[in-house]
Amino acid sequence: MMEEEACYRAVSSKDARHDGVFYTAVWTTGIYCRPSCPARTPKRENITFYPTAAAAQGAGYRACRRCRPDVAPGSPEWNLRADLVGRAMRLIGDGVVDREGVAGLAARLGYSERHLSRELHAELGAGPLALARTQRAQTARLLLQTTDLGATEVAFAAGFASVRQFNDTIREVYAMTPTELRARQGRRTTERGVIPLRLAHRQPFDAEAIFDFLALRAVPGVEEITHGPHGRSYRRTLALPGGPAVAEVDEPDRPQGWLDARLQLTSLRDLTMGVQRLRALFDLDADPVAVAEVLGADRHLAPLVAKRPGLRSPGHVDPHELAVRAVLGQQVTVAAARTLAARLAERYGVPLPTASGGLTRLFPSVAALADADPADLAMPAARQRALRGLCAALADGSVRLDPGVDRDEAGAALLALPGIGPWTVSYIRMRALADPDAYLPTDIGVRHGLRAAGGGTDDADDADPDAWRPWRSYAVHHLWAAAGEAQSEARTRTKTPRSDANRTNAHRANAHRSDENRTNTKTGTSK
Repeated sequence: MMEEEACYRAVSSKDARHDGVFYTAVWTTGIYCRPSCPARTPKRENITFYPTAAAAQGAGYRACRRCRPDVAPGSPEWNLRADLVGRAMRLIGDGVVDREGVAGLAARLGYSERHLSRELHAELGAGPLALARTQRAQTARLLLQTTDLGATEVAFAAGFASVRQFNDTIREVYAMTPTELRARQGRRTTERGVIPLRLAHRQPFDAEAIFDFLALRAVPGVEEITHGPHGRSYRRTLALPGGPAVAEVDEPDRPQGWLDARLQLTSLRDLTMGVQRLRALFDLDADPVAVAEVLGADRHLAPLVAKRPGLRSPGHVDPHELAVRAVLGQQVTVAAARTLAARLAERYGVPLPTASGGLTRLFPSVAALADADPADLAMPAARQRALRGLCAALADGSVRLDPGVDRDEAGAALLALPGIGPWTVSYIRMRALADPDAYLPTDIGVRHGLRAAGGGTDDADDADPDAWRPWRSYAVHHLWAAAGEAQSEARTRTKTPRSDANRTNAHRANAHRSDENRTNTKTGTSK
């Protein structure tokens, strides 16, 4: 939590960077807002600051109808922190309380319910039930305003235990009945079963880079990039508790503070989890200004940060899938890894009930791949053993990669598996566990990026990665981009000049060269 005077300065300047980091409650009006709310700034003596929306609601405040603080980007603190509170918030955001209750949340974290509640109350001003209740209210509002579902269906889809609890919560949080809330915003006409979303993020946001990154790695049948009149869209299948889902996210053609997306779900109860998985994939809760302040102060990274403002560190929608694909890509090109992943998806993935465009199936489960026929694994025997061992460990729970896992413990468990080295562990931490501070010191792309940033001299040994903490994952992506751009420029100088269009395509392909093929052996060397 920031100092209160610093909070008030942020409110006075309408600083959107702090949206979701803290909330402003005004006792004279009884409402709470984002720091960037466009309403007139209240007097300092009339304001109380809260670390969460749940804490403001618990104190009796309702959400502002103008700035809608319930849809602010999430706090970047929860990915940054590795303590109990940070891990709990990541799990609550993933919908664990709705699916497993507070007892399930506490069990996943390894603490008693009482201790967990005490820690959350002490730091956030609200317990796990109140935090999950705030999330349910947001889900209910979204369903009321974007679907034709009846109130009873909305109540249970959002995770409420009863219609009465649903009605009371909506009135308390929004000072309106569900009917009034629905009438306030006309519902958008949508394809049946498809829920339109606006996924908020902080500016700047390098959309082109992250869509390029995902496009280069899209596994046919599981993922695809489509091109429409308004630009590219990334589409993929999701394996959620209630059944398969299809997600679609549009690349914005201008800065707008959100990504337009759509979710087609088998069960509406999966909405919270589906939204959270997309937010993790696109790294939407990051604070790019905070990242730039640290990395931009380093002489190696300063020109790279200035060149690519808002560069994100992509996560993933399924940590098990990401771990599998990291091993599949060892010592091969990204195209070869993608081909192998597509073959396994075709052989072991569960088909969708109905194909959606080019999407036909889910990525295979780790249980299915643990028993895969060696003839289907076109890789050296040592890597086959590594893949099967990883899948078996994930399937039986001896290695966990869920959002609330202790990252150091997960890393140690991965490193103990045959054929899993430090590079793979760091890469899994960076993408599957959304660790903003993962670093790959042996990665050849990182070293080439440092050389490119140093004007062609080998500055890799002079760099101080510890100075980049706690944002080393973002430093890796900047260095990969620099290495790819330098490689593209070198090829351009030595080959026959091509058309502008071809040159652009080559730049995109090389700027996001395979991180999977810069892989390691058990000793941690890279290739």
